[in-house]
Amino acid sequence: MAEEAKAKGNAAFSSGDFSAAVRHFSEAIALAPTNHVLYSNRSAANASLQQYSEALADAKKTVELKPDWPKGYSRLGAAYQGLGQLDDAVSAYKQGLEIDPNNQALKSGLADAQAAASRAPPPPMGSSPFVDTFQGPEMWTKLTADPTTRAYLQQPDFLRMMQDIQRNPNNLNIYLKDPRVMQALGVLLNVKLRTPPEGAEFPESSSPERKRPAESDPVKEPEPEPEPMEINEEEKEAKERKAKAQKEKEAGNAAYKKKDFETAIQHYTKAIELDDEDISFITNRAAVYLEMGQYEECIKDCDKAVERGRELRSDFKMIARALTRKGTALVKMAKCSKDYDSAIETFQKALTEHRNPDTLKKLNEAEKAKKDLEQQEHFDPKLADEEREKGNEFFKQQKYPEAVKHYTESLRRNPRDPRTYSNRAACYTKLGALPEGLKDAEKCIELDPTFSKGYNRKGAVQFFMKEYDKALETYQEGLKHDPSNQELLDGVRRCMEQINKASRGDISPEELKERQAKAMQDPEIQNILSDPVMRQVLIDFQENPKAAQEHTKNPQVMSKIQKLVTAGIVQLR
Repeated sequence: MAEEAKAKGNAAFSSGDFSAAVRHFSEAIALAPTNHVLYSNRSAANASLQQYSEALADAKKTVELKPDWPKGYSRLGAAYQGLGQLDDAVSAYKQGLEIDPNNQALKSGLADAQAAASRAPPPPMGSSPFVDTFQGPEMWTKLTADPTTRAYLQQPDFLRMMQDIQRNPNNLNIYLKDPRVMQALGVLLNVKLRTPPEGAEFPESSSPERKRPAESDPVKEPEPEPEPMEINEEEKEAKERKAKAQKEKEAGNAAYKKKDFETAIQHYTKAIELDDEDISFITNRAAVYLEMGQYEECIKDCDKAVERGRELRSDFKMIARALTRKGTALVKMAKCSKDYDSAIETFQKALTEHRNPDTLKKLNEAEKAKKDLEQQEHFDPKLADEEREKGNEFFKQQKYPEAVKHYTESLRRNPRDPRTYSNRAACYTKLGALPEGLKDAEKCIELDPTFSKGYNRKGAVQFFMKEYDKALETYQEGLKHDPSNQELLDGVRRCMEQINKASRGDISPEELKERQAKAMQDPEIQNILSDPVMRQVLIDFQENPKAAQEHTKNPQVMSKIQKLVTAGIVQLR
């Protein structure tokens, strides 16, 4: 029974139906839970679906069941690489090569992982700017020296939080609502941050349990069965045929460069006849058909290359190349937006085999072309106006979901009308879908920078998000285009009320904690607090009135100070 399920899984994998392959291999594993090949195969199927966590789990199980099998380490390396854990991927491939130093799949995987690691991008923009603040024993020295934080160190949950932040400073945002963490951050930055008044309740424990991400493992095909020994004559003849095939390929390449396509096809065809175990001959012929505009023939060759490549377990890069070439042919044949669907799907399959930048570029171009063509096919300003009016009627009746539906259809018919974006932004705001409302308001301003309603919509969303300083800037920007607009003037007044409220300290401890936690996730606030110059400015405001007086003359410095005041981080007295 297990062998039958395994055979079904192999067939599904070869046909590109990776979800079905995972299902069949899972059935086989349930029947034979100690068969390492089944875990290897399911790992490969999961990796093809870009489910690298699941692939990693299966690859680890493969290595656990059969630690002397090189293919298990190949799966392990592929899964780690898919998850972006390049050092672990390199380590896995090297472990496999210790078992089988001549294994080409492991060598190729190691080279790819090392190349990826060498060009790995810098830490994402979302990384905490306070990395250095929490590093080394200096952190504990500073916390012990301060009388307030010294008391916190007796509290187990506070210790756990600070240890977690020290291990990964990006976790700071998880704990910012705890005033003790805010107090500790101020001590470490040597800045007196504003915290809720004494008597405000502290949570017993603010450190949520951190769950380990599900492990995932790489996957590979079943272990090849040993081939029978070949007699010398057969081996000699096979080598001769392969050598002749290579010469035909070289001749075909030369003819292709000269744009003698008919001759190139003849040579590639002869190479295929001599050696059907090298799919590069088929993909090269497909490239010629592509150049000749014979797209149907190109697609046939690409399908043949993929099918034969899976049978031969060819290099995944070769499979990806064939799929990319097929996708290119499908794009060339596209006449309407729906025709791009098959091309997009083919490019996506190619990327599951090998994440090639050229393929990714082609995918993005196909998706953009489809979107542009859809807009052209649906463009109808008259129908767009009708849908917008229907949306307006539903808005007046306070039926906001129905209004959104009609505004969306209006934008499909005319995506360049700022009024419709403004109206839909108002609907989203009423529904509490603030990120969507903000996006529409910004698009409205992009389409017509002089349209005052766009600024009013954007400012309203920012106000509801309690980003009062940003809302104020938006309203003021709108007033540059329409100085007497009453809605914008009212917005400025409301923002100033909230900002002054924070400056006076006229807000509750809970609201203060909420503002601070939200502000500390803002990259702009993080950059201000991590700027050595601004740290000194804040110290001067606390300890050196004369220097502080000089700082007030610098509009840039005061602008940053005002942002900290609005966020509830500091208070001016």
